[in-house]
Amino acid sequence: MTQLLDRDLDSLDGLWTEGLGAAYDAYLALRPDSRVALAGALVETALEVQRLGRAAPAAGPLLLADLCLARASRLLAEVRSVALQVGFARAIEQVSARAAAGEQLPSVRVLLTRVITA
Repeated sequence: MTQLLDRDLDSLDGLWTEGLGAAYDAYLALRPDSRVALAGALVETALEVQRLGRAAPAAGPLLLADLCLARASRLLAEVRSVALQVGFARAIEQVSARAAAGEQLPSVRVLLTRVITA
């Protein structure tokens, strides 16, 4: 598991201490494959960094968010579960659509927990 974290968190150290680590622990407590737990934490962190529904962040944080989403996508592809990939995509879509509509955002963690435990 340490190799997984080291490889996938390269250049994301600052985010780990700002909430990514706590999110990973929360998803890992659901007992999924560690890659799924890390993917959930990366997606949750990416959507927070993107500040959906609020003023857009600077370019640097947006690039970090994109990196988080790309790594989450790769981790889910490694797990080879179409249901997880589709579930994660739908959760991201739901949060993004609500943000674009100016509506209250659902909890990303609640949405992803439903996907992971389904």
